[in-house]
Amino acid sequence: MRVELAPQPQNPIPDLSVQYSPELVRAGGAFAMAPYQHSKLPLRLFEACRIATAVINGCTVCMNWRAQRDLRILGYDGGVILQDNAPGEAPNEAMYQAVLNDDLSALSEKERLAVRFAQKMGTDPRGLGDDEAFWAQLKSVMTDAEIVDLTHCVAAWMAMGRVAHVLGVDGVCSIGGPLAEAA
Repeated sequence: MRVELAPQPQNPIPDLSVQYSPELVRAGGAFAMAPYQHSKLPLRLFEACRIATAVINGCTVCMNWRAQRDLRILGYDGGVILQDNAPGEAPNEAMYQAVLNDDLSALSEKERLAVRFAQKMGTDPRGLGDDEAFWAQLKSVMTDAEIVDLTHCVAAWMAMGRVAHVLGVDGVCSIGGPLAEAA
């Protein structure tokens, strides 16, 4: 870790609020969990965009995180992992590995555009704001409600993934590693 933190063997993700800025750190934690608890996006699209954001942030925990597995480790059984609001397949390890390698060929058009949105938001927000052609494509496959949902999810992943990586929390977290059913 890049900041000193007493060992916390009981916490799979070290809790900075134990020693530092508890109100601020807890608010960040709530922001980080909000997408998992409240997003209405299909899990496969959600996870593809989250992984693409993790690559940009460089957060190893985020790249190895799998919502279906790891939310349960943290005691969450609801939210996005139980969404059945949209038909489609669940994410599998092949999808995660493909997105980690920027291979979006197996994604649907909607998933590809959502991932490109997440990537542009993470690397070129000014360009994204001005790219009317991209917005027209995105709006042809996503509703405004889905775009607002996705934007807030990406903002949380960007913020907290960068915090984890910059402070080195991703290097001492005990959550992570590909699913046993890797493709």
